[in-house]
Amino acid sequence: MSVLPILLWPDPRLSQPCAPVQEGDDLRDLIADMFDTMYDAPGRGLAGPQVGVLKRIFVMDAGWKDGTPTPRACINPHILSRAQTQATGAEGCLSVPGVEARVARSTDVTLGYTDENGAEQRVALSGAEARVALHELDHLDGRMHFDHLSAAERDGLLSDYEAARG
Repeated sequence: MSVLPILLWPDPRLSQPCAPVQEGDDLRDLIADMFDTMYDAPGRGLAGPQVGVLKRIFVMDAGWKDGTPTPRACINPHILSRAQTQATGAEGCLSVPGVEARVARSTDVTLGYTDENGAEQRVALSGAEARVALHELDHLDGRMHFDHLSAAERDGLLSDYEAARG
């Protein structure tokens, strides 16, 4: 397959909510390309809008960097339940290289989605997997990780990012 170009902030497509994937859409090549792109970047998740596809699809593999690959392609994902317990952790984003934000997220979620074979899935995710899934879901809703910060924190991060980009 191939590595796709990753859109960088402030590309306006990163701020747009995505449309649901329609039944019958053939996504096999896109999914393979998204995995290739994510691993090449190297990231733990990649959402459709990050590669210019404004559809509700993301790929993730929270464990591959630690030697425990858990690749998952999620089509039309949605949260079925989420823990009240939250943890704050550092998050980077392939569309905003070099910008790390400390974001509070639920520690456990139950994710519903359709897999690449068209089967409905329901999976309990915790820790890094929950964080990655929630981060990618934000992308599908037109949100970035820094949107969870105060205006002052967000402006500071984006100012540093813009200065680094030249």
